[in-house]
Amino acid sequence: MKLALLPWILMLLVTIPGPKSTAGAQSSCSLRCGEQDGLCSCHPTCSGLGTCCEDFLDYCLEISPTSGSMMGGKDFMVQHLEWPGSTDGVICRFKDSIETLGYIDNLTRVHCISPLLYESGHIPFTVSLDNGRSFPRAGTWLAAHPYKVSESEKSQLVNETRWQYYGTSNTTGNLSLTWNTSVLPTPTVTIELWGYEETGKPYSEDWTAKWSYLYTLTGNTPNSGVFTFTPKPASPEHQKWKVGALRISSSKNYPGQQDVLALWTNDHALAWHLGDDFRADSVTWAREQCLAWEALEDQLPNFLTELPDCPCTLAQARADSGRFFTDYGCDIEQGSVCTYHPGAVHCVRSVQASPRYGSGQQCCYTAAGTQLLTSDSTSGSTPDRGHDWGAPPYRTPPRVPGMSHWLYDVISFYYCCLWAPECPRYMKRRPSSDCRTYRPPRLASAFGDPHFVTFDGTSFSFSGSGEYVLLEARLTDLRVQGRAEPGRMPNGTQARGTGLTSVAVQEGNSDVVEVRLAGSPQALEVLLNQKALSFTEQNWMDLKGMFLSVASEDKVSIMLSSGAGLEVSVQGHFLSVTVLLPEKFLTHTRGLLGTLNDNPKDDFTLRDEQVLPPDASDQQVFQFGANWAVPNTSSLFTYDSSFLVSKFLNQPKHDPNFRPLFFNEITLSQVEEVSRLCEKDRFCILDALSTGSMSVGNATRTALRLHQERLGSLQPVVSCGWLPPPSNGHKEGLKYLVNSTVRFSCHSGYSLVGSETSKCRADGTWSTPTPECQPGRSYTVLLSIIFGGLAIVALISIIYVLLHRRRKNSMAMWSSQP
Repeated sequence: MKLALLPWILMLLVTIPGPKSTAGAQSSCSLRCGEQDGLCSCHPTCSGLGTCCEDFLDYCLEISPTSGSMMGGKDFMVQHLEWPGSTDGVICRFKDSIETLGYIDNLTRVHCISPLLYESGHIPFTVSLDNGRSFPRAGTWLAAHPYKVSESEKSQLVNETRWQYYGTSNTTGNLSLTWNTSVLPTPTVTIELWGYEETGKPYSEDWTAKWSYLYTLTGNTPNSGVFTFTPKPASPEHQKWKVGALRISSSKNYPGQQDVLALWTNDHALAWHLGDDFRADSVTWAREQCLAWEALEDQLPNFLTELPDCPCTLAQARADSGRFFTDYGCDIEQGSVCTYHPGAVHCVRSVQASPRYGSGQQCCYTAAGTQLLTSDSTSGSTPDRGHDWGAPPYRTPPRVPGMSHWLYDVISFYYCCLWAPECPRYMKRRPSSDCRTYRPPRLASAFGDPHFVTFDGTSFSFSGSGEYVLLEARLTDLRVQGRAEPGRMPNGTQARGTGLTSVAVQEGNSDVVEVRLAGSPQALEVLLNQKALSFTEQNWMDLKGMFLSVASEDKVSIMLSSGAGLEVSVQGHFLSVTVLLPEKFLTHTRGLLGTLNDNPKDDFTLRDEQVLPPDASDQQVFQFGANWAVPNTSSLFTYDSSFLVSKFLNQPKHDPNFRPLFFNEITLSQVEEVSRLCEKDRFCILDALSTGSMSVGNATRTALRLHQERLGSLQPVVSCGWLPPPSNGHKEGLKYLVNSTVRFSCHSGYSLVGSETSKCRADGTWSTPTPECQPGRSYTVLLSIIFGGLAIVALISIIYVLLHRRRKNSMAMWSSQP
């Protein structure tokens, strides 16, 4: 009996669920990308740790290229994967819902075609090689704003301005477009017009965005790279589309076929396809459109009230990099080609869209560094109902990157300002923001050995070895952490100074971004959720809860949804980090960068809320820094090498055995030796002596100087706000900051009643209001009349005297005759 039961007992044991590591599927990355459990890892860190499953690269896909326009149509290849099987069953699925047909090339490599999307950012995709029965392979595609991809990836409208003015006065003839034929390996192409619209009730759930195929411009055209034609008015049913783009694809595709290999032009105003009524009288047509836009605009919610005020000066705008970023349409670094804002040298846009309406702020500045306002000039900055860069969650109006902005802010500018002389109507509904309520962000930095300058201005050095909390802010659950490692002396021995080698940040449930030193010479490596990013194609990325910009190889800017900003750069052998916080973070911060509350006396606050005195010794400050070591449970760092695992993950976050060089240990002779080279800079002296390198000391001096310069740029500036000119008069002076003076005068036939000047005072008010110009003769005219009258009286008197004398002489002559 007992032996008979044994097989059943064994079968029961086999069917009892066991640990995951015993399951056969856990030795493969099929459907497991990103997971670390099991017999092997499918997590991005596995490559450096040597723990990857053998089929890691077969299922966790790496692609080339990695990015393209959100308009779609780009071919990308799956690397490290060859498929000798069936060649007609490749399906690529984006965001679990959008499917495109892929293919296998003659080298058995798998390809996908990117789809038309209504959003930018990292788009997850999966691949099926069995005609859609399973999708076990996964990767990520980066969809970029159409204006942020290389021009070589787009078809070019030759003389784009001419396209967008076609049909207006003196703009006729042929139009041409060009393209890179190597991107479309086909003998003939079809060129189609697609139109963009947003339909439904604004700000409701049925408000939708849609690209539509309109008609074919030409088919079966040789793939020569150029096409020239004479535009004809579109049929009436297509003329409702005023914004669109041309798509070039293989003639093998049927008209309007979605998500095929293609090249797109820039989106643009479709003047060239409008009807005969536009061509007959473009001004009248555009005026009617402008009035219709005006009527619609007045029915929509007022989005202006939730936009941030602009910085007062160009220096502030460029320094406040957490909340404002360069507008690619007017960039001082690119020669100030400001097509829509002539007279400006630089414009910035608010990084984050407004929370409710997804709107955006724009701020433009003159060469003098002051704001250029629409109240003074049609070249002034204009806010946007639809943020040009879009806004999460994207996909729906008015949050579609680029396109919502075109419909609500750009095409209306063509109607009112470029095609008809109705610009005051536009500017009234898109007025520039002045800066009366603007408050610069607070600034803190860490650099060099490292040295810290807190938000409240306290300066100190903390040369710990380990991972530390630079900043915590419970207001938004913002966390910034820094890793410090010992430097090396010129002879290769370990220095008694450390420096930042990695900085990681997360806010709320945002993505985690880590910036670290890698390679030699020192270069920056950026990791997104523990996976290294490449910036060879895109230097701007829309991430979850933040934007990321890499303007150069040695600097990374991170802009968080709260308005906080970080800049991490290479300074010498170490990292330098700058943090900017809006005023709403006041009283909400702690960590090595201090407690932001305008009181430097409590910057040395420990985790248990105890406060060290401001004159704490170097050794006490060292204990303060050690107190802010990162707990293992809350580390944001990536441990993707045996060195990082053994040195930081499996060891105390603060190395108790590392003893730095304290300033009070330095001898007078040592100070004298480097003081001249450091120009008595305390931080430079300490770094030069602790590392034995003047280059380290000089890098520290440079970082401190940059901090001080930025701090100077962010000093508050008093603005009195825009001052209008008098009716029937004008003013001189477009600067409205403290101590600025504006002068007034009247048109001919009017008299000035009030002061001729007004000065902006320190309390933010003007010394006098705008005067009046009342009907009447001006003083100049009055004086002219008076003196003119006196001249006439004098002339009459002279004539009278002369005539009187002549008469007397004549009488004398008559009396002498016989």
